[in-house]
Parts: sequence; C-alpha cells; structure tokens
Amino acid sequence: MAEVKDQKNITLNRKARHEYTILQTFEAGIVLQGTEVKSLRAGKANLVDSYASIERGEVWLISAHISEYTQGNINNHEPTRSRKLLLNRNEIRKLTSKVNEKGLTLIPLRLYFKNGKVKVELGLAQGKKVYDKRETIAKRDFDREQQRRIKY
Repeated sequence: MAEVKDQKNITLNRKARHEYTILQTFEAGIVLQGTEVKSLRAGKANLVDSYASIERGEVWLISAHISEYTQGNINNHEPTRSRKLLLNRNEIRKLTSKVNEKGLTLIPLRLYFKNGKVKVELGLAQGKKVYDKRETIAKRDFDREQQRRIKY
C-alpha cells in the first residue's frame, strides 16, 4: 500500500458543515489546466456556493472559483468553469443512486494536494433545517464552555 507523503490543504468549505449534515465522504481527482494548478499552489481557490453534479455518468464540480493565474497569458483559464471529477465507476453508480433516491446532494468539502496531485473531498450531504443549525451552535458553545471549566 502506498504511503501518503504530503497532504496539504488548499482550501476548506467551512460553510458546508454548517449548512449540511455530512453522511459520507469520497476522495476524487480533478481535471485541471496548467494555470489552475499554479493558482492552486498559490492558494487562490474558493469552494463556497459550489456543488457537484452527476451528468451522463460523469461527476462535475460546478461553480468552484479558482482565480486566474497572475503570470498567465491569453491562455489563462476561466475562474468558475465546470471541472470534471475523477471517481471510479462503482463510486459514481453508488452516488447516483443515493442522490436520486434520497434527495441528497454532493458538496465539495476541501481541496488539497496529495502526493503532488490535486484532490477534492466530496461529501454526500443532507440539508439542515434552521433548528438543526441552532442546535449545532448551542452544542458547540456548551462543549467550549465545558472545556474552559475543565481547564481551570
């Protein structure tokens, strides 16, 4: 089994864990152009308001913003273009059935480098109701207060 040498986060989608309940996660490769990789190495990416969609047996990352490379030329990439995600056929089949059947959605949780390759962590997610969000915030505040009390 190959060892993971380096795993460096490029960007996180913090809003996703607040807005959705993450049921399962998947690791996917992503098809990028050269200037996109250079821009990602500089940390110029944003996953807020992006999502993944399954179309004709392929998974696509939609509206993820990767800024244009500053030293790029006329062949620079478009920042919010749709990008193909690389998953194996069985994973795509499972995701398709779950998304269609249960009304779940695919949300990108983070972009990171793994052994020099850009990877996307996808979450199979279910939207939270307003009262669920309030409950999560209250639980987090309670846990934080308990940690403070234990500390002193």
